[in-house]
Amino acid sequence: MSEMRLIVAGAGGRMGRTLIKAITETPGLVLAGATEGEGSPCLGQDSGVLAGLPPNRINVVSEVRPLTLAADGIIDFTVPAATVKLATLAAETHLVHIIGTTGMSQADDAIVAEAAKKTAIMKSGNMSLGVNLLAVMTRKVAQALGDEFDIEIVEMHHNKKIDAPSGTALLLGEAAAAGREIDLKTHSERGRDGHTGARKPGAIGFASLRGGNVAGEHSVIFAGADERIELSHKATDRMIFARGALKAALWTRGKSPGLYGMLDVLGLKD
Repeated sequence: MSEMRLIVAGAGGRMGRTLIKAITETPGLVLAGATEGEGSPCLGQDSGVLAGLPPNRINVVSEVRPLTLAADGIIDFTVPAATVKLATLAAETHLVHIIGTTGMSQADDAIVAEAAKKTAIMKSGNMSLGVNLLAVMTRKVAQALGDEFDIEIVEMHHNKKIDAPSGTALLLGEAAAAGREIDLKTHSERGRDGHTGARKPGAIGFASLRGGNVAGEHSVIFAGADERIELSHKATDRMIFARGALKAALWTRGKSPGLYGMLDVLGLKD
């Protein structure tokens, strides 16, 4: 099979630059284009230089559609408003769409799901192998333990992150809720402040910390009477997310239209 040609959306951001570097290091992949939103100071700049590499003569542009003529897929760690537009474009051009964007609403997810009827889309709140294994373990532990164990999810990220809880924290919350066979939306507690009263039995709590340049740290705490179980994952470099996204792109290439997740990519889905 020929090399897979990928467009990196959000090429000027932390993840975008990391993805460009990872693509150059991955056999079977080539960079087909690099994009940023209108008004970005990165527009017109060489994407290789932005990623700390030698010039690659692929300048950052704002128009994605012309790039789709010579591409097989889009890697997208941007913002929800951009992601839903890219999903619609991917559906029209039948490109693979790999989504690592977090903070998306139900309405956003509905647009992505509709686009997935026409092309293969892989969407995940976290692309790392370790985090997805953590999600599997979280579901199994939640299933094994009764409601007498309270579940708390604690996450910390760098001080530039704009959404909370993180997409990974929500992924872990969904895993815990699946293990308990409950709906996360009606069983979550966030942002406790003041006289909140006693903790509600069966709730899944979230705490979000921000500071420094932390790439991502997550812990799922199962707190029972006189004992506590903690499952944790710490990311020290964004490259782990980039490698996972590229693995997902190669896996998704040639798949039938549909909405896939990292558990599908890793063969961990029940």
